[in-house]
Amino acid sequence: MPRPRTISDEQLLSAAREVFLEQGFAATTASIARRAGVSEGTLFKRFARKEDLFAAAMGLSDYGLWRAHLLDRVGTGEVQHNLEQAALRVLAEAEQLVPSLLAVFSRGCDPSHNPMLERLDHPARADADALASYLQAEAALGRVRPLDADVTALTLVGALTHYVHRELVMPRPGQDPAAMASGRFVRGLMDVLWPGLKP
Repeated sequence: MPRPRTISDEQLLSAAREVFLEQGFAATTASIARRAGVSEGTLFKRFARKEDLFAAAMGLSDYGLWRAHLLDRVGTGEVQHNLEQAALRVLAEAEQLVPSLLAVFSRGCDPSHNPMLERLDHPARADADALASYLQAEAALGRVRPLDADVTALTLVGALTHYVHRELVMPRPGQDPAAMASGRFVRGLMDVLWPGLKP
């Protein structure tokens, strides 16, 4: 009979996240195991590769949940409200993802030397595709005017990405990075975009 686990997966992931945030993807599994108080073998019994441990610890698979929620809203509610809520969800998820992305990019931006870039699978592209699909579906229902959904989606994703970069990645000196005034930004963005979208 195998020995019972003395440390939970959550405890391992918490220790791994701390180490990855401190040292980036270059952190060794030995240092993670040391922080968690276990052997490296214990790590590799639960996570086959360092990349798997990193993805789980850093929550990389949690980003993008807003996409399905928006697509479920096609034909329901007010389109402007749906877009505002989607944009707020993007910013909330991005706030959680940015520390992970910074740890990923600490290894460099060359996919041949950074296996985590391949796992990210272009989140901004997937965001734009989801928004474009939503806009195309709403246009087909006559709830937004006929438009180039791809350009509109890229405009919205570009604005959100720039905002995340400005507020979280490169905040002003003395600014608390967690204090995003996202509601004001999203309302202002929709004030600019909505007149060109409404039927």
